[in-house]
Amino acid sequence: MDKIKKSDEVIVLAGKDKGKRGIVARRVDAEHVVIDGINVAKKATKPNPMTGVTGGIVDKSMPIHVSNVALFNAATGKADRVGFKDVDGKKVRVYKSSGEVVKV
Repeated sequence: MDKIKKSDEVIVLAGKDKGKRGIVARRVDAEHVVIDGINVAKKATKPNPMTGVTGGIVDKSMPIHVSNVALFNAATGKADRVGFKDVDGKKVRVYKSSGEVVKV
C-alpha cells in the first residue's frame, strides 16, 4: 500500500515549488508522482496534422519524488506524515500527528 495515492491533496516540501499544494494526477512509478500545476516545464512539440496536434511550446507537469511531498491534513491545515494501522482487519492510512484515518 502506498502512502501517497492518486487524487490525494499534497504539499511540496522541497524544490522550486516548495509550499505549494496540489492534487496527485498519477503515479509514474513507485517513487514518483505527477501533481497538477506543480513542477511545470516548457516543452516544444512538433505539429502532427494526422492527429490534429498543433505545434508550439506547451506546459507539461513533470514527475516529482514522493520524498519531496507530504499529505495535506485538512484538520490542521498543514503537511502530515502517514502511517498504517489495522482497523477491522483492513490496513488503512492514518495521520501520524493525530492518528485519525485518512479519508479517501
